[in-house]
Amino acid sequence: MSGTPATFKAAMIQMRTGLDPAANLDAAARMIREAKANGAAYAQTPEMTNIMDVKRERFFATIQDEDSDVSLAGFRDLARKLGIFIHVGSLAIKIAPEKAANRAFLINPKGDIAARYDKIHMFDVDLAGGESYRESRNYRPGEIAMNADLPWGRLGVTICYDLRFPALYRALAEAGATMLAIPSAFTKQTGEAHWHVLMRARAIENGCFVLAAAQGGTHENGRDTFGHSLIVDPWGRILAEGGTEPGVVMAEIDPALVTQARARMPCLQHGRRFEMAEPIAEPTHLHLVREPE
Repeated sequence: MSGTPATFKAAMIQMRTGLDPAANLDAAARMIREAKANGAAYAQTPEMTNIMDVKRERFFATIQDEDSDVSLAGFRDLARKLGIFIHVGSLAIKIAPEKAANRAFLINPKGDIAARYDKIHMFDVDLAGGESYRESRNYRPGEIAMNADLPWGRLGVTICYDLRFPALYRALAEAGATMLAIPSAFTKQTGEAHWHVLMRARAIENGCFVLAAAQGGTHENGRDTFGHSLIVDPWGRILAEGGTEPGVVMAEIDPALVTQARARMPCLQHGRRFEMAEPIAEPTHLHLVREPE
């Protein structure tokens, strides 16, 4: 794009989302303004920016449909006023009386919605110590992968648990993505075990930047999230990382590094389609052959 700088500053807005969408919007907006003042052209918030609530009845009484959602309207107005791309990592959007979408929004500097993405992979897991989640109870999974064009390259839009499904990221990269957005609300337990290695792997295997805003700390609903918002370059180097407290994590993004990394390790060009062979049955009889004496 003519007049577009070759590089740009990206800001990950690390949050500790609570029960009140208005308070969460205010907290995110304050940090986005800080990021803009420090030169950010793109700001990303985490998964579940507007609310984190484990009480089902109260949750569905609070959230709104897309047209009525005050958080979305607030972020659109903020993007317009600041002249910045705001990537809302996800909002809980009501799509039926007892069903929501875990939906990401990319908002351009005019305040228009440039892309929407509904999280495809639902976090239905049982962890050690009795920690259990059933995201599919409240949310309907999406079915469409999403790339969106920014002035500096193509952004693959994903959410949190999607991270564990590498075929999605390879498809986004093969469709032109040079940056992968993975806004998250990782649990403390799984984050300590897998957060860094999986984020770096997605960057390395696809030759992409990874931009991952995170939730961090102990939330009003009692959940502990890992934090450590990350910006990773296409060679797997961590350019910026947060801790566990809310705050802004920023780095300069140089799209030329994608070309360099892919030239050094052209995995996207070398990928081949293949078929899976049927398993070879183990022999039912063993024939021992004695060496001649």
